Amino acid sequence: ARPLSPRPPPAGPAMYRLAPALLARLGRRRPWAPVPRREVVAASGEEELFVFPEYEPEPSGAVAATAAALPRRERAPGRERLLVAAAATGRPDPSVPPSGVSCSGCGAELQCRDGAAPGFVPAEKYRSLSGGPAGAAALRGAVCQRCWLLAHHGRVLRLQLPPEQHRRVVSAALRRPPRHGRGPLLLYLLDVLELPDPVLPQLPGLLGPDVPVAGLLVVGNKVDLLPADSPGHLGRLRQRVAAACAGAGLRGAPLVDVRLVSAKTGFGLEGLVSRLQRSWRCAGDVYLLGATNSGKSTLFNALLRSDYCKSRAPNIVDRATISHWPGTTLNLLKFPIINPTCDRIFRRQERLREEATKTEDQLSSEEKKYLNHLKKQGYFVGEVGRTFQQPKSSPVVDFDPDMLSYSIGEDPRHSPKKHEEREEFTYNEVKDARWCFDTPGIVKENCVLNLLTEKEVKLVLPTQAIVPRTFILKPGMVLFLAALGRVDYLEGEKPAWFSVVASNLLPVHISILSKADAIYEKHAGQELLKVPMGGEERMKEFPPLVPQHITLKGIGTTEAVADIKLSSAGWVAVTAHTEEKLLLRAYTPKGTTLVVREPPLLPYISTIRGARIAGTAAYRTKKPPSLVENLKTTERR
Repeated sequence: ARPLSPRPPPAGPAMYRLAPALLARLGRRRPWAPVPRREVVAASGEEELFVFPEYEPEPSGAVAATAAALPRRERAPGRERLLVAAAATGRPDPSVPPSGVSCSGCGAELQCRDGAAPGFVPAEKYRSLSGGPAGAAALRGAVCQRCWLLAHHGRVLRLQLPPEQHRRVVSAALRRPPRHGRGPLLLYLLDVLELPDPVLPQLPGLLGPDVPVAGLLVVGNKVDLLPADSPGHLGRLRQRVAAACAGAGLRGAPLVDVRLVSAKTGFGLEGLVSRLQRSWRCAGDVYLLGATNSGKSTLFNALLRSDYCKSRAPNIVDRATISHWPGTTLNLLKFPIINPTCDRIFRRQERLREEATKTEDQLSSEEKKYLNHLKKQGYFVGEVGRTFQQPKSSPVVDFDPDMLSYSIGEDPRHSPKKHEEREEFTYNEVKDARWCFDTPGIVKENCVLNLLTEKEVKLVLPTQAIVPRTFILKPGMVLFLAALGRVDYLEGEKPAWFSVVASNLLPVHISILSKADAIYEKHAGQELLKVPMGGEERMKEFPPLVPQHITLKGIGTTEAVADIKLSSAGWVAVTAHTEEKLLLRAYTPKGTTLVVREPPLLPYISTIRGARIAGTAAYRTKKPPSLVENLKTTERR
């Protein structure tokens, strides 16, 4: 009798339906196979690698589903890449003039003249969409090839754009004549992981002295990715954001408020909507500003599904394209803002009070499923509801009995598809409307993301709750964060704690000083250090690591003294004994910025750890529970 083998889990997402042979060709083990959490060798002279294999990214759903549907003989290695490459083919036609219609995903003008320019649509598709009686107007609601590949395959097409293109678009938009007799309200979005924000000091230069501004609302995004290291940590984060504004010279009358949100999980968004509605009478249009990858388009999409937009807007305005790749939005996107009358504000407050009395047990099965999904994504979760919704019209079914009757010698006849007219705003709806604009992100200079490929960016940028990894190092030991950063502990009398706050997909490698250079030369570009990837050829074009010496003095064994921020790859919080002097040497790729952040963003991060792993420098990881904002806490006895 054959021994029983463990049964795989039931078919669910597309990746679970792939055959084991195809998964092997894709370089991935079966998701239900046991995976070692780490590869460790004893610590005295020895190397340790700490990764999170369970967080390995899944293949794109569309590509995986297509590959699973292929006959077995066609499932050749690299076939999934060919499928995506085939989707990117399309011939340009230089004789066709631009459409004058913007892509609903990125805002670029749709055209089929140049495949390397923004807004490109293959000529065949362009002609099929615009060939009707409506002409180019029929392109409204269509997306360019770049947005289509991002949305369906997670692939990025490189565009030929001048370095200052995004900045010029934003500056021109802000210098428009004020509408409604009031200046615009600027909603500046910054990534709290990137503090101090590199673009915030450039904001006065974008505005210029002649731009009347009704106010500046600074919003710290992505708080869901960071664990609570102590009670009141959100208040401390808010103070850090306010301090960054003051350091950038933004204080006084223009700065009206500082908020913390998660555009992805919805945390803090209901409060943000209420704050924006209170600015209705004193402001005109609203502009979402910020650096690339700060989450502006995600926030734009979240506000589009909230009480901040007109009730019909979600059915008319398409959602912005979002991706890991910096600079996805290329031009302005907009939706009309609803007028917050007294009656509407009252009805909204009634809804919020009613929702605040609910517990998780009172949610429907679908709501619980979505809530659990968000809890896996971040530490802080909220719900964005809608008070004002356009009633859905029941679909009208056309029934033609003659189409169902046919003789024995005939084939069944199919009625041609009727063209569905796109819903549009009426003139009265938007003639005096105020608009919320999503703008292109300002490119961050001296950022490590500018040096990385598409696949590498997906590994470096965290998309799920960050699990801190803490290590205790003695003088003479070295910590690698992939091949993007390195921290050497040169001098000190006692061991110190180094807590890594970075994407769970980036490996942390511990070694000793005498072997560190050889490890980097041998394993940079390889699987051990993971990013960059591509072997020796990739490392020939990648800039070398350059050092910077850092001197710190400890303030206690539970409180970090500083963060060593390795550009946008993450940071290492350093905790040492009181009055203990440490001499460190940190490395980042040449041309990128290394920042010593004092005080640290999460000073008690080293306390979020488990027991020490015997024979290693590492502690077991611990993930704090998630907090749901808009639900009543269930009391447990």
